[in-house]
Amino acid sequence: MLKSTLETFTDSNGQARFAAIADTVELSNLIPPTVSYESRGNLLIIGAYDIITALAPQFATLNSVTLLATSAATDAGPVTNDSNTKDKDKVFFSNEVTIKGYLGAFEVNCRVAGSLLSIYTNLAEVTIGGDSFDLVVDMSANSLIQTEIPAPGYYPVGSGKAAIADVIETLPEMLGTFDKPKYFRLDNDICAHSSRGVGGCTRCVDACPAGALTSNGHAIEINPFLCQGVGTCATACPTEAITYALPEPEKTQNFIYRLLNSYQMAGGEQPTILFFGNRDEQTVAEKLPLLPSNVIPIALEELATVGVDTWFSALLYGAHQVLLATNIAYIPATIDRVLNDELAIANTFLTEMGFEAGRICLFDLDSAADFVAFTQPVLPVVENKIAVMDNAVLAEQLSGTKREKLFTALDKLSAQSPLQPTHSVMPENAPYGGVECKTDDCTLCMGCVAVCPTSALHAVGDRPGLQFREQDCVQCGLCEKACPEQVISLKPGLNWDAESRRSVVMIHEEEAACCLSCGKAFAPASMIAMLTEKLQNHSQFQGDAIRRLSMCEDCRVRDIFSDMADDPLRQLNV
Repeated sequence: MLKSTLETFTDSNGQARFAAIADTVELSNLIPPTVSYESRGNLLIIGAYDIITALAPQFATLNSVTLLATSAATDAGPVTNDSNTKDKDKVFFSNEVTIKGYLGAFEVNCRVAGSLLSIYTNLAEVTIGGDSFDLVVDMSANSLIQTEIPAPGYYPVGSGKAAIADVIETLPEMLGTFDKPKYFRLDNDICAHSSRGVGGCTRCVDACPAGALTSNGHAIEINPFLCQGVGTCATACPTEAITYALPEPEKTQNFIYRLLNSYQMAGGEQPTILFFGNRDEQTVAEKLPLLPSNVIPIALEELATVGVDTWFSALLYGAHQVLLATNIAYIPATIDRVLNDELAIANTFLTEMGFEAGRICLFDLDSAADFVAFTQPVLPVVENKIAVMDNAVLAEQLSGTKREKLFTALDKLSAQSPLQPTHSVMPENAPYGGVECKTDDCTLCMGCVAVCPTSALHAVGDRPGLQFREQDCVQCGLCEKACPEQVISLKPGLNWDAESRRSVVMIHEEEAACCLSCGKAFAPASMIAMLTEKLQNHSQFQGDAIRRLSMCEDCRVRDIFSDMADDPLRQLNV
């Protein structure tokens, strides 16, 4: 449908747009690993008695239908079974119900009316002799599973998140095995959530509208059966511990590069990029005739799968504007919040450089008729040679991590921006900034280095010292929480001086304490002095034992065993 709409434009920009889209290799979604759901057609309907008993006959073709009434019939008391329903339709009453799971594996626990014991019962065991139900239709006004995006197989009709007509039509087909992609890759080694028992970043968990991400106390876990591939977790993740796999953001950026190059080579001018999710393709096709022909639509699996690094790469490659197109009235609250948080960061970058904030914005498809495009590029195309060079070939593609690509784009844009910023205050929780250290109280214990997920803080190596690279700091707070002396604090903001931001700086260094035995430097001298002062009256460090504090690990162990060999009773004092 979208392609046929694009063909109707006959002006130069419209023809260049169609040629660019036709000539550019499609942004295909390579199939990643999948997970499988198994549904046997065992349905549970929950809600008011009158409603669910009237609805049950609509699903007569399913394997079984169990009815759980959360309120009694109009003129009847609590119901435990009902002879008016078919034998395979079982009716129970309970207003204390919990549900968790997904298609083929919904565990439902409740207190069934009439039970002598005040305990929760697995309803599937009682009714169908299994561990779980395959499908759930929830007719209650308040969904029993409180997620913005329902789990596969769960239909919260009563709360308005599913239409009963659609459910009646599609549910009989929900039998068999269903495969779904694993949308994300997770690398806990670079995750800023937790380290050595210290808690840090929770951006991904807070950004998931499907309840698929949880913390087990020391690491992030993704339930692939609950994950709906929205992409907000990957967009919010500052370290790329979570990356989208359908397709990877880098492939999206390369596609934008090639598309803009083809558009301009075909004679197109003043390009504007319009990102949209696949589910909005029909709406985009309907609204496209209302937009200028220089608006180039790019379909994504989900709108929130790309973030600020991709948006700025598009501007760097020559786009005048980046639109994130959706029906704003129906966007889930969590997705809306994540996108607006990213947009707040993007708008800060733009305005600090002296550009209009609207260059990157959320775009309501219903307002297409009122859209006015930017006629001027972010930077003069001919003069700066950043977006497009003299021979009309785009500048070199960005490479590296998403932070590296973002900073490269910002550095190139800010170098010739109207305001030439030096330092900017960033929105709350933005993953950019530095750290401050009260060096007088720092013992160089390296607790901060041990928990830093990006190695922004690291040891010198050959002597006691703490170094820092600002560009790598994601402001996760792990170092601040891990510091036993409480001398480290976060310093949010953006340093626009690329050289100093990328440089490794010495935060604190000290004279090394050398081993009394072998002479090797092994610790900060101040730390050994502090430990000696604190432990000199301890029973385990009397006499010559206090000397071991001034030895390296190897010599300390040798000294202990040497004493044991000379006097076995000394092992009692170790």
